[in-house]
Amino acid sequence: MKLVRFKQGEMQAYGVLENKKIQPVTGDFQAIARGEFARTGKFCSLMDVSLLAPCLPSKVICLGLNYRGHAAEMNLELPREPIIFMKPSTAVIGSGQDIIHPPQSRRVDYEAELGVVMGARARKVSPEEALDYVLGYTCANDVTARDLQPKDGQWAYAKGFDTFAPLGPWIETSVPNPDNLQLKGYLNGELVQSTSTTDHIFPVARLLSYISACMTLLPGDVIMTGTPPGIGPMQAGDVFEIDIEGIGKLGNRLVKEDS
Repeated sequence: MKLVRFKQGEMQAYGVLENKKIQPVTGDFQAIARGEFARTGKFCSLMDVSLLAPCLPSKVICLGLNYRGHAAEMNLELPREPIIFMKPSTAVIGSGQDIIHPPQSRRVDYEAELGVVMGARARKVSPEEALDYVLGYTCANDVTARDLQPKDGQWAYAKGFDTFAPLGPWIETSVPNPDNLQLKGYLNGELVQSTSTTDHIFPVARLLSYISACMTLLPGDVIMTGTPPGIGPMQAGDVFEIDIEGIGKLGNRLVKEDS
């Protein structure tokens, strides 16, 4: 099932996407995640709506290094445990919305990633049960002000600007194995990142167990699972698209703040 959050006129709602048509559903996100929703029986075309971020996370937890290929690209040793940081909820935007290039930065990078969307409250879950708490998966872009990253010593400032967490285009709830998906990133139509999540250093279930041992994951929270090799800068006007097998394609344009 493809779960979308969309806007049509003054209406904002969740819906189920089938054959390029959206059927709005009743209920809030937590009810929908539990399967406690009803289809309205009405339909609208995907072409006639604006897609919003598919969820409203209380927090976005990100992995600093989770692909063997990216570690090799950066000439870094493989981490023994996941390296995590957070983006604020104010960084979240949906597919088609603009990424704003902040005036503080001279270089803004794309990072194509698989996003995991929680469907239930998770606290100290084991790797064996972790995926039971997942609602589904989405595309995610860990946008980074690269030139600001070394200055701070932490990553939250360089990666936490408003609009720096594009998510979408929807949540795909039927993904048999999140650690075996093809992931591609395109800059202005040119393939710049291409890998499989089989290259994950830490599989998704291990990540969820590790994170939930520290903090409670709530329905709608998103875990960005790291980026593969091929990261690079964007210029104003560039469009970066992320295409993940079995999920969909997320696309966003970078614009200067004053535009």
